[in-house]
Amino acid sequence: MIALCSFQDPTTLKGTWKFVGGIYNGKKEGAPTEYALQRKYDDAHYEAFAIQEGYNDEKYETGDYLLKGDTCIDTETFCSQPSKITNIPIHYLYNLKNDTLTLKGKLPTGMIVEEYWKKIK
Repeated sequence: MIALCSFQDPTTLKGTWKFVGGIYNGKKEGAPTEYALQRKYDDAHYEAFAIQEGYNDEKYETGDYLLKGDTCIDTETFCSQPSKITNIPIHYLYNLKNDTLTLKGKLPTGMIVEEYWKKIK
């Protein structure tokens, strides 16, 4: 995949993005219906939250990222659940089309992922 944004590669994913679904080892999965998953990106970092009406937002992950060409290098620095990828850089091919971010890659566990995030802010 190639990222195109006015024929230039973006340098940041700055904004708030909502998870809208993905494909995991070939199995399509929709976004959860009982809560929303959001990522808030600044110029080099992100925070991920689970948001459910009637509850406080729960920060479940933080990390660093770097965009290089068509690659997004994502390094999870905190996870509220046990994780095998904390502090391991993961290289995703990314694509920005309109308001949708697609991240596609292979996790160190061997899982093939393709995630879709919609920009909401």
